Amino acid sequence: MTYVLQVDFKMDGPFGEDMADAFLDLARSIKEEKGLLWKIWTESPETNEAGGIYMFETKHTAEQYIEMHSKRLAEFGITNINAKIFAINSKLTEITKGPVKH
Repeated sequence: MTYVLQVDFKMDGPFGEDMADAFLDLARSIKEEKGLLWKIWTESPETNEAGGIYMFETKHTAEQYIEMHSKRLAEFGITNINAKIFAINSKLTEITKGPVKH
């Protein structure tokens, strides 16, 4: 079974292309995380929020990532982090064209 991790937090920017440029090395680092299958980066300049939706191979690797990533975000001054892990219902997600892995 695979798991989705949903993370969001308040952030004053950068957003858009500036965010892509600023976090390029971070994205390359995240790509190498144990158990990570993919990440979708999220942002809302209107509400000063950012975060991501991640898919992990196991609940354990998602939990490990939250612990590590929370510490890393704290280094950027981001401490009020919302993080939730959900199991994926692969059968229904496939029907609705979700990128699942069994």
